[in-house]
Amino acid sequence: MQSIRDKLIYLHRCRGITRRIIRKILFHDPKLHQLYLLSSSQISQLYKLPIKNAALFYKDLHNNYLTEQIKYDREIYSIITIVDEDYPPVLKTIKDPPIVLYGAGNRSLLSHVPSLSVIGTRDPSNEAMTKIKYLTNPLLDKNWLIVSGMAKGIDSYAHIHALKNEGNTIAVLGGGFEHIYPKQNTALFKQIVEKGLVLSEYPPDIPPKKHHFPERNRIISGLSFGTLVIEATEKSGTLITVDQALDQGREVYAAPGSLMVPQTKGCHRMIQDGAKLTMDPDDILEDWKSIGRNLFYV
Repeated sequence: MQSIRDKLIYLHRCRGITRRIIRKILFHDPKLHQLYLLSSSQISQLYKLPIKNAALFYKDLHNNYLTEQIKYDREIYSIITIVDEDYPPVLKTIKDPPIVLYGAGNRSLLSHVPSLSVIGTRDPSNEAMTKIKYLTNPLLDKNWLIVSGMAKGIDSYAHIHALKNEGNTIAVLGGGFEHIYPKQNTALFKQIVEKGLVLSEYPPDIPPKKHHFPERNRIISGLSFGTLVIEATEKSGTLITVDQALDQGREVYAAPGSLMVPQTKGCHRMIQDGAKLTMDPDDILEDWKSIGRNLFYV
């Protein structure tokens, strides 16, 4: 008999449904037993699904073609579900927590504290790496974990710097492990797998799509005590992660810079809007001592 976690992994790959629908199913049928007794029209009616979606879901649910693929993926990657004991408790508290996560690398990093997400523009200035080194070196020395999205620019810089300093890092991807994006980060992906952890909400064979990246941002901020923005333009996609962090009750830090550099304008706007002006790593360390230890990780 399949366990609930096995059924969840299978449901997560079925077409025609979303995470919201899976949560509805779990609410109505916590043991995921009655679901298999329903017709497609009953599924459509009970879960307010268009009949076309319900038919597609029903077909996948009763066709075991996904089983072999899941079995193959399990041999290569970790699969973490929301019902597992080592599912990160900090993710359970966010809106729309991931139901299934795929991991490559050191799974124990999911329970590592403290952690900070370091993010920013894909087109950084010449000062960006200097800022990262200055603001994160004392954190890495104190065994902080760096979380980012392995995108071009600041994200990559953050991972590379953590690895070079023998620090811990987690990369959260916007696609499956068989479709590394950007391709130029394939070597970085392998390094993080070897020395850190790579996570994805998407099965390994799923290529990245535009809407995946804003989705994965909630996981980056959700895994972290706070989010540090190194550089961002005024209309940067980085601001999506900042919004997610604020919505999750996380701390938001912004590094200042020259008024003449467009990559700093987003940070300055964030500071005007209430992000913490971060001129020194102690700005983050003091918050951790006063806020994080007592309230964030209990």
